[in-house]
Amino acid sequence: MKTENIDNFEQCIKCTICTVYCPVVPVNPAYPGPKQAGPDGERLRIKNNYFFDEALKYCLNCKRCDVACPSGVRISDMIQEARINFSRKKPKLRDMMLASTDFMGTMATPFAPVVNAVLPLKPVKAVLDGVMGIDHRRQFPKYTGTKFETWFRKEAADRQAGFKRHIAYFHGCYVNYNYPQLGKDFVSVMNALGYGVNLIDKEKCCGVAMIVNGMADSARKNARHNVNALSKALPANEKILTTSSTCVLTMRDEYPELLKVDNAGVRDSLALATKFIFNLIDTGKVKVAFRKDYKAKIAYHTPCHLEKLGWGVFSTSLLKMIPGVEFTLLDSNCCGIAGTYGFKKENYDASQAIGAPLFEQIRRINPDFVACDCETCKWQIEMSTGYTVKNPISVFAEALDLEETAKLNNR
Repeated sequence: MKTENIDNFEQCIKCTICTVYCPVVPVNPAYPGPKQAGPDGERLRIKNNYFFDEALKYCLNCKRCDVACPSGVRISDMIQEARINFSRKKPKLRDMMLASTDFMGTMATPFAPVVNAVLPLKPVKAVLDGVMGIDHRRQFPKYTGTKFETWFRKEAADRQAGFKRHIAYFHGCYVNYNYPQLGKDFVSVMNALGYGVNLIDKEKCCGVAMIVNGMADSARKNARHNVNALSKALPANEKILTTSSTCVLTMRDEYPELLKVDNAGVRDSLALATKFIFNLIDTGKVKVAFRKDYKAKIAYHTPCHLEKLGWGVFSTSLLKMIPGVEFTLLDSNCCGIAGTYGFKKENYDASQAIGAPLFEQIRRINPDFVACDCETCKWQIEMSTGYTVKNPISVFAEALDLEETAKLNNR
């Protein structure tokens, strides 16, 4: 667990660079900005919570202020902790629905064709907009009819025992309920590299949507459950990997810092899949063979949470390793969706305005597809530009000659 105090506002040198880098400030005058919402506001809040400002809800929790701060002030944590401790607003039905990803996914997957057909209908969108405050212009991600966990148990679990080395996979809600193909691609790549894959027993949502929607107690409950499950998984696995930049950031940093859940026993074992795979290749522990016919023009968007982790270089290096790839690293811009933030009626226009420079650059480059490690960035970019977005692991799975790679790694 990190030892530095979350309330390190005295380190603020009042340079205001955090405000310059904040994507919300230019598009929403109701938001006071990270300096006022963070260290300046914290000085007042610790004296009297009367000074808490509900406008802090406009913070994206993108962490860009943390990345920009030259003094290491944990601005985003101050803002989120203030919301947890002092907000007098209770979560609305909309907020609980958007945050309860496991519940909504479990309910939707058995009826996926019906749910996917009904949600885009104009009358349904009008009701969601008028009654619940979910903007009618926002497109919902589609649900899968077969959860990733179900596929894994039926199609992949039995053969994993034949591998000498193993990793544990925290697949997250998106892979399980919306896009199991990413999980399938991950299993294919790891198996070709000579690693068996084990799932985390009864994993729950990482809790990030609960944190930002005022459901800290529920997030804390999930965090304790997940830390316990991850601890049990470690002895039999070298690492715990995810394919989601937000899941790994939440479990590594938000659990101890915001939720006060001790994850010291598992934190250093949590990693993004691209980081682990790149290091295996870079150190010569595994070998890879690529398809000779693979060609793609790829534009890569670095998710905000991956910038906070400092791990974007591993995803970009993995993609640039592929022969036949024309690679472009997109400018550092927030896409604007921030998980559930962009679904809310009061945030939709700001969300789209924040992402506009990114969308324009993608259109100008005109790639075959965009690569990104964040599922909600995928939804936002696909909805706003029409370009397909793929996780780097899926791109790597497409580009690899899986059979030849398996032979090189004695499979």
